[in-house]
Amino acid sequence: MARQHGSAGTGRPAHGTVPAGPPARPAAGIGLLTLVERTLGTGTAVYVPGDGWIRLTLPVEDGGPAPVTVDVVADTRRTPHGIAYLLPGGGMNFGSSFFTPSDLNLAHRLRREGLLVVGVTPREDAAAAQDIGPDRGLAAHRRDLAAVVEALDGALGLPYQYVGHSAGALLALDAAAHDDSPRLTRVVALDTTGPYSGDLAVRAAQTRDAYEARIAQGSYATDPGLAALLARAVTDPGGASEVPWPPDPGFRFTHAGLAHFALIRTALLPGPANWIYTQGHAAGSYSFGATPAADRFGLTHTPLAAWHAAAAALGSGLIPDALVRDLAAVWAGDGKTYAIDWERITAEVVWVNAELGRGDHAHGARLIRAGGNRRVRFAVVPGYGHGDPVWSQTAAADVWPLL
Repeated sequence: MARQHGSAGTGRPAHGTVPAGPPARPAAGIGLLTLVERTLGTGTAVYVPGDGWIRLTLPVEDGGPAPVTVDVVADTRRTPHGIAYLLPGGGMNFGSSFFTPSDLNLAHRLRREGLLVVGVTPREDAAAAQDIGPDRGLAAHRRDLAAVVEALDGALGLPYQYVGHSAGALLALDAAAHDDSPRLTRVVALDTTGPYSGDLAVRAAQTRDAYEARIAQGSYATDPGLAALLARAVTDPGGASEVPWPPDPGFRFTHAGLAHFALIRTALLPGPANWIYTQGHAAGSYSFGATPAADRFGLTHTPLAAWHAAAAALGSGLIPDALVRDLAAVWAGDGKTYAIDWERITAEVVWVNAELGRGDHAHGARLIRAGGNRRVRFAVVPGYGHGDPVWSQTAAADVWPLL
């Protein structure tokens, strides 16, 4: 991630070493972001100024088939007292997950709380399908994150926390289980699942096996098609989609109808992993009419425009099959394919699920407590879908105070 050698021009320590003394207190704004740029490396940095803040986007070139991209949002008026590493869900990136909507988002909320926001977007966002191999599982994502954290920790020396949504939340928990730094203070997990039990654990094992079979057949990444689906719903809402309409398969959903049905009733869609949602990605209602054009639907918390903006910010939108396989292994409680060492998580854990998303499945939180960590809070936000905790217009009042 950072260069494997020191740089006399930047004063950067060699990767994997600890500076002789504590780093100087970082400045605010552009000075701080310049330090981050010099620390991380080699890509072409893009700076975007805002009202009281500035954003740096930096692809970290390290010789891999595609770069990890680091986004940093810093306050221009004050020095941060800590760092929040923001980890997006599968197929997402920092901008889509945490910087949407542009004026009311979780990144700005954390910045206003005095934190330096560091979004870590996985390599697949900047990759083509042929660039993604069978090794892009959870461990590879954790190693990429650790390299960024190690480099910035050596330069800044600030307390930090991991904040993840969906697959990013499991990555946050896995990273915490491997991170024994005294500066790691907290893990925030938004709408994710640890091991299931009973029939759900069996379904998770079936999902794991399905993705293992895909990998064995040479399939290494999947595009769920969310960006195209939402784009058609906005640009041609009344047009006929290619998907049969459930009341009469001789008809087809409208583009707007299909997008809303997929968001609200995700658990009903075909696919080996959609069963993990209690209901869907978004809270809302859908009722069939006499024809597809007469269907009635609406989103409760997150408007379609926000979903479209998030999808439009995506890069490739690809999700590595190895990542989903490893996630499913965690859901199944499979200690062989992939497992999180819950007992090694000693930082404070704040785990907030959405009722209609991943629901009230608290076994992962209980396993952390069973390992001796009493600083674990688990909560379920009623009436919210999977994506609503990050994109909803009401999340600032209903969800973010819980964090």
